[in-house]
Amino acid sequence: MPEIRTILVVGAGTMGNGIAHVAAQCGYSVRLVDVSADRLSVALQTIESNLARQAKKGTIADSDIPNILARITQTTDLPAAARDADIAIEAASENFDVKRSIFETLDNAAPEHCILASNTSSISITAIAATTARADRVIGMHFFNPVPVMKLCEIVRGQSTSDQTYATTFALAQALGKTPVTVQDYPGFVSNRILMPMINEAIYCLMEGVASAEDIDTVMKLGMNHPMGPLQLADFIGLDVCLAIMEVLHEGLGDDKYRPCPLLRRMVAAGLLGRKTGRGFYSY
Repeated sequence: MPEIRTILVVGAGTMGNGIAHVAAQCGYSVRLVDVSADRLSVALQTIESNLARQAKKGTIADSDIPNILARITQTTDLPAAARDADIAIEAASENFDVKRSIFETLDNAAPEHCILASNTSSISITAIAATTARADRVIGMHFFNPVPVMKLCEIVRGQSTSDQTYATTFALAQALGKTPVTVQDYPGFVSNRILMPMINEAIYCLMEGVASAEDIDTVMKLGMNHPMGPLQLADFIGLDVCLAIMEVLHEGLGDDKYRPCPLLRRMVAAGLLGRKTGRGFYSY
């Protein structure tokens, strides 16, 4: 298996900066790329404050922080950053056209051995791979938020993903301190195929007046031992993201049980996206 030394992370948002944080903490050389220099600056500040929180808890030493940060280089030049990457992990917005553009650029710029991975939570790895000339080296690495805390990583095999690509990526996830699970390329993979219909059904319960948002969440927290209720979780994920995933499930599986709740559509149309906009099912 080729050795992974340099990890390129494309996208400096919540997931991207979390992946960069973990990779640098585990000793890898990290290139963090975003179209926005401001976003890169915010990402580094976020990583620094999260590392400081870890040091306060005693999970790392204060003296480790400068070394970890020194392993991360930031740039807005994707082709240049891709030239010496051993694996590229795309963590851009959940939009196929955006991902296609990134993967086409990576395919042209990255060395032949470089694995192209996507952190997508629902978009087909097979469809993404088909936009490149290296479909055998395209795979899904679906991390969970917050990346430095959450242990799970779904390793998603596309139709053409090679055994070597899979084995290298699986081993990398373990080296990053994650527990990888192998998932085949079907809409929503495992996590969102189970989670999103539950959230969607909770929104139907609210729309139909079965119970209040607080009471729906209390039922799931106290009755099912969930750490967070489904409506609170939807606000945390982002209602726009929930809607996008439900639409992928509905279109990809063709079953009306995946039809997005009209209230979810209405709230997204109103810009009530949850925590990131200050209002969703709750006010923040």
